[in-house]
Amino acid sequence: MKRIAGNGLLLLSLVVFCAGIQTPAWAGDYPMVPGDFYEITGVKLKDGGGLAYAKFLASEWKADQDFAKSKGWIKSYMVLSNNYARKGEPDLYLVTVSDRLPSGQDGDKRNDEYVAWKKKSAMQMEKESGNRLEIREIETSSLLQELNFR
Repeated sequence: MKRIAGNGLLLLSLVVFCAGIQTPAWAGDYPMVPGDFYEITGVKLKDGGGLAYAKFLASEWKADQDFAKSKGWIKSYMVLSNNYARKGEPDLYLVTVSDRLPSGQDGDKRNDEYVAWKKKSAMQMEKESGNRLEIREIETSSLLQELNFR
């Protein structure tokens, strides 16, 4: 008897769960539509690393984002400062905005184009990224999607 009641409860839970999922038939009634993607990286600056990292952002990182924007891979980008950073929170947020995420093949194609444009090997770029550990630490990474009202 307990097993039947447990299975009934499981079935009821599944029905309630499925009722909460938006399906195409209900899509017209849902008051929001998916919008742009925001990729956000939280950066903690190490003591004495602020100027060096700002110079990196203003040169190489900005050039990378401008290239991605010229290819239509992203719509915009920005750097946000956390003016009231509490203990454990990043000092900076690096944000890129795109209207879609690349598929597997598209991602591979983008990577190949980026490496060709950068004129550096993956090993060189990884080493350079590791060198920035002296001035910063990546603390968080999020991918958020905007929800727009209909």
